[in-house]
Amino acid sequence: MRSTAIDRRTFLALAGGAALAPQGAWASEEALFLGARLNGGRFEAAVIDERGRDRLVLPLEARGHSFAVDAPRRRAVAFARSPGRFAIAFDVEGRDAPQAIAAAPGRHFYGHGVFTGDGRLMLATENDFEAGRGVIGVYDATDGFRRLAEFASQGVGPHEAVLLDDGRTLCVANGGILTHPDYGRAKLNLATMAPSLAYIDIASGAVVEQAALAPELHQLSIRHMAVDAAGDVWFGCQYEGAASERPPLVGRHRRGRPAELFAGPRDVLHAMQNYVGSVALDASGTVLATSSPRGGLIAFWDTQSGRHLGHRLLPDGCGIAPAARGRVLATSGRGAILSAGWNSQGVLAEPGKAGPAWDNHLRRL
Repeated sequence: MRSTAIDRRTFLALAGGAALAPQGAWASEEALFLGARLNGGRFEAAVIDERGRDRLVLPLEARGHSFAVDAPRRRAVAFARSPGRFAIAFDVEGRDAPQAIAAAPGRHFYGHGVFTGDGRLMLATENDFEAGRGVIGVYDATDGFRRLAEFASQGVGPHEAVLLDDGRTLCVANGGILTHPDYGRAKLNLATMAPSLAYIDIASGAVVEQAALAPELHQLSIRHMAVDAAGDVWFGCQYEGAASERPPLVGRHRRGRPAELFAGPRDVLHAMQNYVGSVALDASGTVLATSSPRGGLIAFWDTQSGRHLGHRLLPDGCGIAPAARGRVLATSGRGAILSAGWNSQGVLAEPGKAGPAWDNHLRRL
């Protein structure tokens, strides 16, 4: 582990007490949701309620992506879209002034992060772009989000990371795509991609398990994840191979076993255009939703069998977050907000030219 301004003993003391609330545990207060958007020419992070009404709006200096959420303490960190260099920590009820977090020298954020269960640490997916390797930045959330250390993500291009229910194991989606900020968002290694899921002990930085796809699917970039009620990791992919090919885009990994992929109906797979933009579980943790903004649809899957349950149309829809049983709240780049299930939907905000353009992700507090 590479330390930056803290000794190993102090870091391990923090990490050792980090654990304990399962990821996704919701506060008893009303449900709130967080999303990034472009609104009237301004980039924003917005907190909305379950009816889609603004509760808090925070200006951002550039395009945002996703959030690390600390539900018990009612706070979050908004991350810049990769290859962004900024993040903003804020109280979701606006009680305290927001706090800027700058990427370390030689690093940029990939747009995702997660708090430990006790709220003491925040872990962010980052790029060591000169070395061409992924890292997890470790920040002290009790001391102004001071960067304490980093450890290897065990791959290239780490995107989303989730903390498992033991509070100690971080699962990282290494998308496998090499980038460098000097070249914007250009993908520099498509021929040699090696995506994987890496399970890492946050107290030591050691990898405890790793899962990769079949060699012929090495261009199937693993990007986003959610943990179901059984503790299995579900993931959504973006295919960087030939546009004429249609590999499965939705997968599940059970610890100690190979990863499984689920294609669903041929027409739905074709409509998704090789792109899953976000994944989320319903309130029960037994129904998975996967969004495809390119395909303009949200597909629903049974987490026990992997069976496709149905889908709803949402043009340019990408942001999804847990709502009621069998349902998610969903946002689109055209300003729509839906409460959606596989067999019904309710429109909370209609798309329109004057409405905000919601970005890729929606998170529930």
